[in-house]
Amino acid sequence: MAGADVLDAVILGAGAAGMMAAATAGQAGCRVVVVDHAAQPGRKILISGGGRCNFTHLESGPGMFLSANPHFAKSALARYTPRDFLDLLARHRIAWHAKAPGQLFCDRSAGEIVEMLVRECRQGHVEMALSNRIIAVRRDADGCFVVETDRMALRARAVVLATGGLSIPKLGATGLSHDLARRFGLKIVEPAPALVPLTFGAGDREWMVELAGVSMEVATRCHAGAGRRARDIVFRDGMLFTHRGLSGPAILQASSYWSAGMALDIDCLPGRDAVRCLRDLKRGRPRMGGAAMLATLLPQRLAHMLATRHLPDGPVGEMPDSVLDALGVMLSSWRLMPNGSEGYVKAEVTRGGIDTDGLSSQTMEARDVPGLFAVGEAVDVTGWLGGHNFQWAWSSGHAAGRALAERRG
Repeated sequence: MAGADVLDAVILGAGAAGMMAAATAGQAGCRVVVVDHAAQPGRKILISGGGRCNFTHLESGPGMFLSANPHFAKSALARYTPRDFLDLLARHRIAWHAKAPGQLFCDRSAGEIVEMLVRECRQGHVEMALSNRIIAVRRDADGCFVVETDRMALRARAVVLATGGLSIPKLGATGLSHDLARRFGLKIVEPAPALVPLTFGAGDREWMVELAGVSMEVATRCHAGAGRRARDIVFRDGMLFTHRGLSGPAILQASSYWSAGMALDIDCLPGRDAVRCLRDLKRGRPRMGGAAMLATLLPQRLAHMLATRHLPDGPVGEMPDSVLDALGVMLSSWRLMPNGSEGYVKAEVTRGGIDTDGLSSQTMEARDVPGLFAVGEAVDVTGWLGGHNFQWAWSSGHAAGRALAERRG
């Protein structure tokens, strides 16, 4: 592999997007090498979905992604869909199930997805250069890319940045793709942790600690876009109190839209009129205490905390409607102020990344650097929870793989 031999492409990163790009290009006749510092491919795939890999979402589309350019993902997602990936699973006889509407998981193990991708790469005669730490990527006098590792040097007509983002550093995540993109003149949308638990300051955390372990269904309201693109997005799902703040699917979803200084709006009784509920309970069971009344609607520990903070002592029948109404309004739009997040250590993905303005939406190739491609989490396209980020990996990887084949042909 070393020396003057020129490959069609070197893929940096043996993750979901990288292996999809490699397999697609390899099976189309390209000579491809995948380089990764890890000793085994697909490490993030293996731990995803509780070890079962939420590999796609049947309804995945551009509206389920965050990006400075909300239209960028349309082309790749349309040309390689969740159904296309299911066809691939069928060819490899991998059984799957829907855990929630549209969210698909392996019946047995996430390892099956990794094994499938490795087999697909082998079918395309793709070589895997694992346990290779990437030292430098540059262009030589002939216009070829030179990839130097601590064990070899490779020359190729194209390079694909597929090392992901900064999330889950214990698996070796680094900002390598972002750093290399900058060196080649591409812009970066400021990265941030996404799909991550949110933390709170001492004042809020004091009472949150008492609620640690309490879970409930809520709806979080998020504000997306600006100007004519502005819209509100509501995520109705589970929320979990932790010792440091809030977690659970509804909070993870909201975290992708959250930034420092923003409030978090939580509806504790989604689909219900909280004011009416409290008034009905007052009329129907006037002798109940405040905590007992709230416990009919909320988890017991949360009900006790809210009653202590917001309701007077005594039976609810003696409480003024105005007091109950104020609590009802709060329950419908409980505004809390996070002071941060659990960071990349707990983040499932990285928001931001390589600016899509510098990339072709059809090929993932850099507009001003022919032969340089970027796919997957490295790019400023971030999906909602539920399999969308994997679908972006498959779709963007497939788009780059096809483009590599067309460049060769």
